[in-house]
Amino acid sequence: MTVLVLGDGLLRKRGPVARRPDEPILLIEAESFARRLPYHPHKLTVVFSAMRHFRDELRERGRTVRYYQAESFDEGLRRYFADHPRDELVAMRPASANGAERFDDLVTDHGGTIEFVENELFLCSPEEFDEWAGDREGYRHEEFYRFMRTKTGYLMDGDEPVGGEWNYDEENRETPDAEFSAPEPPAFPPDETTEAVAEWVEKSFDGGYDDPPCGGDWADPEPFRWPVTRAAALDALEAFCTDRLPAFGPYQDAMVEDEWGMYHALLSPALNIGLLHPTEVVERVIEAGEDDAVPLNSVEGFVRQVIGWREFVRHVYRREMPDLGEANQLDAEQDLPPAYWTGDTRMNCLHESVEGVRERGYAHHIQRLMVLSNFGLLYGVEPAQLNRWFHAGFVDAYHWVTTPNVVEMGLFGSGIFATKPYAASANYINKMSDYCSGCEYYHTKTTGEGACPFNALYWDFLDRNGDELRDNHRMGLVYSHLDNKDDSELNAIRERAETLRERARRGEL
Repeated sequence: MTVLVLGDGLLRKRGPVARRPDEPILLIEAESFARRLPYHPHKLTVVFSAMRHFRDELRERGRTVRYYQAESFDEGLRRYFADHPRDELVAMRPASANGAERFDDLVTDHGGTIEFVENELFLCSPEEFDEWAGDREGYRHEEFYRFMRTKTGYLMDGDEPVGGEWNYDEENRETPDAEFSAPEPPAFPPDETTEAVAEWVEKSFDGGYDDPPCGGDWADPEPFRWPVTRAAALDALEAFCTDRLPAFGPYQDAMVEDEWGMYHALLSPALNIGLLHPTEVVERVIEAGEDDAVPLNSVEGFVRQVIGWREFVRHVYRREMPDLGEANQLDAEQDLPPAYWTGDTRMNCLHESVEGVRERGYAHHIQRLMVLSNFGLLYGVEPAQLNRWFHAGFVDAYHWVTTPNVVEMGLFGSGIFATKPYAASANYINKMSDYCSGCEYYHTKTTGEGACPFNALYWDFLDRNGDELRDNHRMGLVYSHLDNKDDSELNAIRERAETLRERARRGEL
């Protein structure tokens, strides 16, 4: 028997690699898989370099590792079974939809067999989530989060939450003053292996894509900085706990120009491929929270993201695919504007957020939800197109991650867990960031030349989706404001919104 390890499952101390210490290990670098989307070069470098480091570390420990570089998984498995006929494979069940079925078909076609075991990149098993979900109509994250706190015992005092409250989100919405300066995010300069991977990625995967209007070289990458080894990932965890965790809570929703990392952990790329495990990450953060300098709202806010949201979206994806991937209850039909690929827009908030993706394959969660997804929602982007862009552009993006976050949370694709669309005007952007002060558009204006696009698009969104949204009890107040606008003002908003959409299509927003 041989342990098959995929590039997003590089666990060393859990899963079949740890549980079968005497079995050989198989890894396959599949180029065609990396060509499915115009992936950011840093995303591909993270995965392939981490795979090669994983191989080398295990070999140094005396493990037998069979490593194939192939055009496709089909070719790699064909070559493997030619060398090892009728072998039996064991692997963690992939988190992507139908991943297990596809591998089972490929392995069977080449004369082998494969057994899938639980994916230990997560804390909540499918059986536990399904039992929790029961016959609920829809899913509610806060209920699941409390279930996970009770299940794990994290931040619990008996049956009650530490501090008396389950959620301190109300304390996590501060905006920094003009003197604000966040600590420099950690950087992990590439070693010889990573440099070789980066050069290979640049040579092999640049160009030839249909999606970006600017071609396959849509990204504008800065020097590579992400951890690709277990040791570097642990250093990144320590850097977060030491340098940024104390202020993470209050400022986790804030957006500041030229402060791309803010106080965020920047651990999701390592978590999502198995360099770190959620258990050790959460327990280290809770341990750091024992320092009086680290407030409870910072610790709780981070723990909620890892044991709550990350686990929640994984299982919603598992249960609701493939319908979730195609969901579009608002019938949004606009193509993704070129600005998402080029960053060319006079909207400072959108430009800053897109440039972060182009340069580093990263933007933090409020930029993702309240700028990138919010604009797509108001503009009317078809959900699958924005989901594809997120999946291609972010170093931590996988289909199980982006689909619930973008299609459902960002674009209100189905309503299975989002209780309302996360639609916001420029007022929110101005409140939570300093972007508006340096923007050519006026955040206080709705119509007329120079008015912030978020404003007209916001009211136009409510107007054109009234049949679907008016009955939502959480939307009553905003619709009362819409109803106070007379026909003249509404017509001006509609005309401004259509003008903005035309400009966006031409890349002139």
